[in-house]
Amino acid sequence: MFFKKIAPVLAVSVAAMLAGAAAHAEKLSVAATPVPHAELLELVKPVLAKEGVELDIKVFTDYVQPNQQVADGHIDANFFQHQPYLDSFNKEHKTSLVGVGLVHVEPFGAYSQKIKSTKELKDGALVALPNDPSNGARALLLLQKQGLIKLKDPANILATSRDIAENPRHLKFRELEAATLPRILPDVDLALINTNYAIEAGLNPVKDALFIEGSDSPYANLVVTTEAKKDSPAIKKLVQALQSPQIKQFIQDKYQGAIVPAF
Repeated sequence: MFFKKIAPVLAVSVAAMLAGAAAHAEKLSVAATPVPHAELLELVKPVLAKEGVELDIKVFTDYVQPNQQVADGHIDANFFQHQPYLDSFNKEHKTSLVGVGLVHVEPFGAYSQKIKSTKELKDGALVALPNDPSNGARALLLLQKQGLIKLKDPANILATSRDIAENPRHLKFRELEAATLPRILPDVDLALINTNYAIEAGLNPVKDALFIEGSDSPYANLVVTTEAKKDSPAIKKLVQALQSPQIKQFIQDKYQGAIVPAF
């Protein structure tokens, strides 16, 4: 009889304890672009919940707001960019965001609906590039590697079309927001597209790109936050979860080389 009376009390007490633990979970907001960043964050969300971190994923489709929101203190961290882009953003916007952990590389590629190889690229062909400084330069460096152009400084990671020293095929360049590049493929001869936007548009970087960066790319995507939050337990748990063997296996199995682990 005693146990029958105490059982409901224990059940209520356990439920209250669990509710209390959930209520005291540390909240962590992270801005991300949809693929693969938000997808990877969704995978680690239950892992972080077990460690007392409630992950709030904020999805963005541009490359400016995720950094600005973190710099302004509205969001704790972001996951969408590589170090050269971060350096460029910090310089341009006078911010001091910091990278806290590498996760993966998205090999940058060139796509076309009009040609099957660079040998078919005609004199005066129209080439679309991302309009942000770091990715625009990344595109030019990749074109240089293919022998299509030559830059004044072959290693300039912030080169623009004005830094082209040799352009034997008289290529014309159109600079557009990175997210729009897959949509304008029918209107240009060649477009240099970030892998996350290529995948969102149904392109397979391994199969569809005319040429693509190798695994030696220095453009690894990383988790970014502020100087004040970089050593917080929640941020450290996030990085640890994203650099786990499970995430590495998921990237390798799902993307088959289109995205490569960087840890």
